[in-house]
Amino acid sequence: MDEITSVFVTESREQLAALESALLQLEDNPDDSDTLNAIFRSAHTIKGGAGVIECYYIVAFTHVVENVLDKLRNREITLDSDLIALLLACGDHMGHLLGVLVSGANGPDEDLAAEGEALLKRLQRDPGTAESPSGPPAAIAPPIESSGGSAVETDCWHISLRFGPDVLRNGMDPLSFLRYLSTIGRIERLETMADAMPNADEMDPESCYLGFEISFSSTADKAAIERVFDFVRDECTLNILPPHSRLTDYIALISALPEDTMRLGEILVKVGALTQGELDSGLAEQSAPQPAEDAPDEATVAEPQPLGEILVEHKAVQPELVEAAVAKQKQVTEKKAAEARLIRIQADKLDCLIDLVGELVIAGASVSLLAGKTGLGELIEATSLTGRLVESIRDAALQLRMVQIGETFNRFHRVVRDTSREMGKEVELVISGGETELDKSMVEKIGDPLMHLVRNAMDHGLELPSVREANGKAARGRLELTACHDSGSIVIEVADDGAGLNRDRILAKALERGIVQPGQAMTDTEIFNLIFEPGFSTAEKVTNISGRGVGMDVVRRNIQGLRGSVDVSSEPGKGSRFAIRLPLTLAIIDGFLVGVGNAAYVIPLDSVVECIELAVDGSGRDYVNLRGEVLPLVRLRQLFAISGEAPARQNVVVVQYAGVKSGIVVDQLMGEFQTVIKPLGSIFRNIRGIGGSTILGSGEVALILDVQALVKRCANNEAQLIPSSSGPRALPTGAQP
Repeated sequence: MDEITSVFVTESREQLAALESALLQLEDNPDDSDTLNAIFRSAHTIKGGAGVIECYYIVAFTHVVENVLDKLRNREITLDSDLIALLLACGDHMGHLLGVLVSGANGPDEDLAAEGEALLKRLQRDPGTAESPSGPPAAIAPPIESSGGSAVETDCWHISLRFGPDVLRNGMDPLSFLRYLSTIGRIERLETMADAMPNADEMDPESCYLGFEISFSSTADKAAIERVFDFVRDECTLNILPPHSRLTDYIALISALPEDTMRLGEILVKVGALTQGELDSGLAEQSAPQPAEDAPDEATVAEPQPLGEILVEHKAVQPELVEAAVAKQKQVTEKKAAEARLIRIQADKLDCLIDLVGELVIAGASVSLLAGKTGLGELIEATSLTGRLVESIRDAALQLRMVQIGETFNRFHRVVRDTSREMGKEVELVISGGETELDKSMVEKIGDPLMHLVRNAMDHGLELPSVREANGKAARGRLELTACHDSGSIVIEVADDGAGLNRDRILAKALERGIVQPGQAMTDTEIFNLIFEPGFSTAEKVTNISGRGVGMDVVRRNIQGLRGSVDVSSEPGKGSRFAIRLPLTLAIIDGFLVGVGNAAYVIPLDSVVECIELAVDGSGRDYVNLRGEVLPLVRLRQLFAISGEAPARQNVVVVQYAGVKSGIVVDQLMGEFQTVIKPLGSIFRNIRGIGGSTILGSGEVALILDVQALVKRCANNEAQLIPSSSGPRALPTGAQP
């Protein structure tokens, strides 16, 4: 695929996304003409681009869609939900045709071609898109004053005609032109103008003094009307103004023009509001030198008059059309300026840059380590400065990969619309936090888990309108998608105001499948998390949305593959909330280096709250008193079975994840460290507490601790110990800041 085709495909997919979003907005606000014009521009841009690269099967399909959209803009057909659904399906088909182009095939296969034919037949057969006579305008604009001073009818073409004095001498009959004009339309009103008639003693019987103001009804365009007077074009003054019903059409056509840089005259000629001859006359007058009025020296030349003013003075166009063309120029200029500040880069080039920055970070750590061993102050200072610059380069490079999650969220408007209609439910989708930024690689991978959660909420969570009303709720359910930053992570929540999870039903199903044992004590959270077990489903029947037990286990597995977690909370009758917590990036992080024995470990710095010293009398317990708060401990020496005696002085790194604190007991605190995350091999995939590895400046490998898993381990230990305790646990005073 060549470069121009690649650019066309990329931009067309963006246009299709904009078209889909605008169609969904139009369904809620069917009278929004700006949104309708935006939809038309998207289809028109795709068709124009396809014509440039000579992809005629896309041109042919999009042309029919564009015609229907044009009828919508002209109010020739009415918009309803069925037509919206049909246009959405057409957008999907255009996306499939782009896929055919990317694959290099000469055209769509039989199945895809048949699908396209079926959609086109529906577009042409649908009563909403059938041809219907266009009625008169709903409102009549103020009449337009003609050059002769009389008012013209705004629902007809207005022709202001003044024959020159030599027309009769040249053998031309003015009335013959009016008769010929009647062959392409109907003269509704004709007024003979005598404003050029001289006094009787000054009249020349061979000179023509006739002028006419004509109201002309015709379907012909302006150029065709002008051609009637071709033989006397140089011997008359001709001004043709469109009817008011056409004026709005011209303004709409100007808005729908491609985003190309064009001059004002080119815009007006392109839409048919101005003929090339009128434009040439206006440009000739503009370019003619005119002496400045206030200048004593005749050689002083005034600034040329704007072309728009000249055309309006000559009554070649109406002021509204000039204003619309100027607005279009400004819009194109602003968009071009915005595009000039952007550059498209292939993702693999960006990934290569991140990899090189990662290697630079490792090399910088090695240089800093060697500089520290030399003890040379100037060298240490220079390497420190280099380290800060490397850190700035790292942050800037990572920022290039950060994208807003709102684009992913917006895809679900279509999903919610289609799924709710399929299930007979009324659902309102509320999105917040769309400006929250996340690493591009994670945004691409989070789409499928979110899709499962949204569809699950609509199928299992939200009730039918009749059921909701019977329970005292609004018939329309509410589905929320939110995103925010929290402690160096991003939290994405999917919440609904439905019936909530049925605790007893989930537990019964788990007992039936042998996932839990009878009599086993479980908290509500543990029971709710059973829905993530493979093959688990409480649906009574299998549908095309759910019921097969496939989906929620994939959600958890995919999120854990991104070093994230998913938690669920629910309240009967009020709804459920799924919270996904993910790291901001999968590439480079700020870490806190600690040591246990001869091994080094890295704790993500965003999770670190503080460091305290572990008192000798608290070295045997699994918790300490942190200013009146019970802080459970994780001893890395015991967890990873590290041999050797613990030193007399140990330290506790207090970490926090999802609002829960724990302490990690280590031997040494070795300071902050820029960490390039290296994935572990598949053989280490199931090790709990390890999230990856990194290379130190010395060349040694250090493991990156999975704070999420360690905090959950502490929380589970606490939950098991609390029921077995006979009374409240005394808080020892074994921790000192």
